[in-house]
Amino acid sequence: MLKKRLIGVVTVRQGWAVQSFGYRRYLPLGKPEVLVENLDRWGADEILISCIDRSKTGHGPDFKLLERIAALGLSTPVIYAGGVRNRADAVQVVNLGADRILVDAMLWDLPEELELLSRELGNQALIAHLPVGIRGGALYWRNYRSGEECLLDHALLSRMHLEWISEVMLTDWGHEGTPGAFDEAIPKLFPLEDKPLLLFGGFSDSAQIQRVLALNNVVAAGVGNFLNYKEHAIQQIKRNLVGVPLRAAHYASEEC
Repeated sequence: MLKKRLIGVVTVRQGWAVQSFGYRRYLPLGKPEVLVENLDRWGADEILISCIDRSKTGHGPDFKLLERIAALGLSTPVIYAGGVRNRADAVQVVNLGADRILVDAMLWDLPEELELLSRELGNQALIAHLPVGIRGGALYWRNYRSGEECLLDHALLSRMHLEWISEVMLTDWGHEGTPGAFDEAIPKLFPLEDKPLLLFGGFSDSAQIQRVLALNNVVAAGVGNFLNYKEHAIQQIKRNLVGVPLRAAHYASEEC
């Protein structure tokens, strides 16, 4: 795995890829597999497929979408998120071709299953997802299903069994979809200094991405909406990330 990664994020709602703005307003983009295939061709280091409505509506993972993604023959590793309720769901997601799983609801509902899942799949396959925000100079974890927020301190983190996962993704949920709005204090406030961090929510320009990737505990930044505003956006971001060790950006035509 590369030391630093740029993750292309495809947000899926009701089966369609969408632009999301703070997880409150959405604009349609089309079929998720089309966006995924473009990110694969254009040089994303990983692709996150985030099905944001599966847990809220009581559905499990979108297995049919995963089957369509698997048929594309991607060369880029895929992370899947959405509707993973238990160990059986997680194993099926991997069996259908996902390289890694983002777990969120399980951290609230079945954190004790992470050990069993980690022993079965390996901890490298598991990423904990924590939607967070800052209030009063402290980091708060948001339950996206209920809207409940809890102070994210060592006591809370110890109950999540994070020793069985490889990385943590911190999403600035309040600024998601807002250009250049990711709060750069978030990774600095995260209590676990030894856990590699993935960051997402409001990244739109290379300068900010370069600043957060310079932090020792940050291994990846995810970009969603802003890869859809112009063609070949991911290549432009990579060209501007001077000195950051990333997979080289490329065009499909260069492979012919």
